[in-house]
Amino acid sequence: MVRRALAAAVVAGLALLAGACGTGAGNPYGGSTATTASPPSAASPNAPEVNPAGDIPDNQVFVPYRPPGARFTFKVPEGWARVQRGGTVTFTDKLNTIRMETRPAPAAPTVASARQAELPAIRSAGRRYEPGEVTRVRRPAGGVVLVTYKADAPADPVTGKVVHDAVERYEYWRGGTEAILTLAGPVGADNVDPWRIVTDSFRWR
Repeated sequence: MVRRALAAAVVAGLALLAGACGTGAGNPYGGSTATTASPPSAASPNAPEVNPAGDIPDNQVFVPYRPPGARFTFKVPEGWARVQRGGTVTFTDKLNTIRMETRPAPAAPTVASARQAELPAIRSAGRRYEPGEVTRVRRPAGGVVLVTYKADAPADPVTGKVVHDAVERYEYWRGGTEAILTLAGPVGADNVDPWRIVTDSFRWR
């Protein structure tokens, strides 16, 4: 009788233990499989800066540049590739471009002249052209006509990839010479400050 009572007590104890533990989902041996999630790791303050496509880094250095024989200077990002073709010089790095060209002009450009004479040529030359604004803005060199628009950049010669650019075209003028400074980068890139450094740095000599 005592052995039967003891055996019954052992069976009852095992049943209670099994009920307390339960059978966790995904665990073939029963028991809880709950785990404690690790907290997300904090970003390291020493991690290198990661810029979206087309964003010029905040630590970019700018250096003065004077085209051969030109009557003006302006700053460009240090280390960008430079190509000179006739009266046009172009600086490029990854997806961004700065182009400076000069031409004789008997009178200073105006908002009206830019709309009548400049926009038709820009529209016909640009792929997927999207009009922007034509305004007159102030820079240290004086009043400047600014034309903004969007258009496709030339296809990458290696990958064939085409980027849709936001373009800012500044038209400076003095004494019969017009200097046209065009800045282009991918739509959505935050290059407001770098472009302002370049356009503010323009000086007639």
